[in-house]
Amino acid sequence: MPGPSTVERPTAYADRIGEWCIRQKTDRERKDHGLFLTPAPVADFMAGRITSGSHQLRVLDPAAGTGILCCAAVERIASRRSKPRIVELVAYEIDRDLLPPLRAVLDHLADWCLRRYGVKVSVRIETTDFIMANAKLLRPRGLFPGRSAAEPFEVVIANPPYFKIGKDDPRAAALSEVVHGQPNIYALFMAAGAALLRPRGDFVFITPRSFASGPYFRQFRTVFFELIRPDRVHVFGSRRDAFRRDAVLQENVIMCGIRQDREPENRSTVEISSSLGVDDLGESTVREVPASTALDLDSAEKVLRLPVCDGDERALAVVDAWPSNLSDLGLNISTGPVVAFRANRFIARDGEIPVRHVPLLWMNHVRAMEAKWPLRRHKPEYIVRRGAGALLLPARNYVLLRRFSAKEEPRRLTAAPFIAADFEGLEVGLENHLNYIHRPGGELSEDEAWGLAALYNSRLLDTWFRTVNGNTQVNATELRAMPLPAPEAIVALGRRVKRLPNPASEVDALVAGMMVPPSWKEAAVG
Repeated sequence: MPGPSTVERPTAYADRIGEWCIRQKTDRERKDHGLFLTPAPVADFMAGRITSGSHQLRVLDPAAGTGILCCAAVERIASRRSKPRIVELVAYEIDRDLLPPLRAVLDHLADWCLRRYGVKVSVRIETTDFIMANAKLLRPRGLFPGRSAAEPFEVVIANPPYFKIGKDDPRAAALSEVVHGQPNIYALFMAAGAALLRPRGDFVFITPRSFASGPYFRQFRTVFFELIRPDRVHVFGSRRDAFRRDAVLQENVIMCGIRQDREPENRSTVEISSSLGVDDLGESTVREVPASTALDLDSAEKVLRLPVCDGDERALAVVDAWPSNLSDLGLNISTGPVVAFRANRFIARDGEIPVRHVPLLWMNHVRAMEAKWPLRRHKPEYIVRRGAGALLLPARNYVLLRRFSAKEEPRRLTAAPFIAADFEGLEVGLENHLNYIHRPGGELSEDEAWGLAALYNSRLLDTWFRTVNGNTQVNATELRAMPLPAPEAIVALGRRVKRLPNPASEVDALVAGMMVPPSWKEAAVG
């Protein structure tokens, strides 16, 4: 194990020894433990978000790894002009292989701070499971006022592991007030970390953005935002860059907040910064947005919205003002019923339409403003009529949407009108990676299908969706809640767009002309 040099910053040593540790582990071991070490520039950036100050500070890192983050935090605190006399650092780590390196790093940190700054750093390394060790604070309703840690912390800073755990996992059971279903473990770290803060304490976490919206984290947001008020949020534009040395593909944010315990909202703005990745952190764009724009605490969903530019904020304002949603229009959205591996005996590469087979559409059949079938590629594109039963849908007018976007696609939403008259047969099969919009007990008109598809393919709605949603998955729940124009406006849009020779290339200008106030056209067309 490499040792530190006397002039080496503890954060730099932690980063160096972290790379050494990674080389000792297989990719599977790292994935199983969620071990993705924080780059040193990110650690310094996060440490710079700490505002707490007193003569004695308690700092918690609940997933310490080799200590990069807690070193950056303590270094920053100790180097202040108005510095504490004592910093108490508690670091949790359950990976036994990381304990000797972590001890070496934190010993160096304590020595460094005392020699250079005259600040005493006391270190305690906990080798127990952080979630289970603090579950009592979260049971029952432990996140709410009246149930706090006996020794709270002024600062909680973390890069928690992230991977899904089963609903019967003891950690999920211990935090059943916070999560449901099959939760991602990073949300449990966020919840427990928040519970261990003292009022006005600093919460600084780097996590996937997925907690900010969507049905899977609704229960978490309801509890978490009762406690933590977002103060500053940093968004990484690239899904590859924040943890690129670990080849992690994830949309990450740095969430900074203050524990407020249901106090009345006394801040008018949230600072939102953004960079493409790590290398341009020093040139991040920074903007203030109204706190109510970022997080509406009175809403049922409590979605954290992150507009990183004026165009994002204008898109929010335009779309939020629309009067309808799918339910108001008498429409619903469902997921394609054909799960390929379960329906293997029904699907085929060749078929006899409309006698024995009907078309089977997959995600790759749906392009912007076009449902193109058949493609004659590697996927089976036919499904039998007899025996498939409930897997088949009546061949009616629909709007088809991809449920997932590919890694760095320029648009998150991709939709196409499915016009029944263009396809042979009385039925159609839709694979499970597609959503489809339909009218229960009736049918979309062609103009409605074209108009809705145009909206979903527009830069305006895509910008709104990206600002609200940090997932690559396009959930039906979120589409149900998405604002839409009045029905007559959708029909008028569809009537015009279906006559265009190349609808996909002209959608943005058409939506801007029909749906957006003149002074805000940039939000719709760029």
